Amino acid sequence: MIHPTAQVMTEHIGEGTTVWQFAIVLAGARIGANCNINSHTFIENDVVIGDNVTVKCGVYLWDGARIEDNVFLGPNATFTNDNTPRSRQARTFPTFRVKRGASVGANATVLPGVTIGEYALIGAGAVVTKDVPAYALMVGNPARRAGWVGPDGDRLQPTADGRWYDRAGRRFVTQPDGTLSPQTLTNP
Repeated sequence: MIHPTAQVMTEHIGEGTTVWQFAIVLAGARIGANCNINSHTFIENDVVIGDNVTVKCGVYLWDGARIEDNVFLGPNATFTNDNTPRSRQARTFPTFRVKRGASVGANATVLPGVTIGEYALIGAGAVVTKDVPAYALMVGNPARRAGWVGPDGDRLQPTADGRWYDRAGRRFVTQPDGTLSPQTLTNP
């Protein structure tokens, strides 16, 4: 469903996607299936949005945005695409990416060229200045890791042996580089 007051110029919108009132989607944008594009949003030409994505009110996605499947972008989350902004100068903009299952909280700011890892959770108002690892819980200005979260967004609990668990009992293990990854068990 596309609300009658929305200005949608692209033909590349997946089945089951809803675009609400006063949204603007430019002709080059690609939006997947079952997305919810809320009111007062703007999606520029060189933007790719996966399936099952929620873009809340007041989010503007500029050229270079790559939003993977099952991402949540909270109200007024701000994404920037120019490290040296100047009026009316032609430039090539860096790609910024929000990977599968990640969530960006209300009023968070994400700087150009940043990648937010799978299932990461960016707290409300955080200012993300560098890449975020998968499963990281990021808060503050500049954003810093305040813990780890699982695929459901629940905070992971540590054990003495260096493993982490979510409420569903899934295990995660810290890698030598300090990142976290799910642990696949062949014999639980």
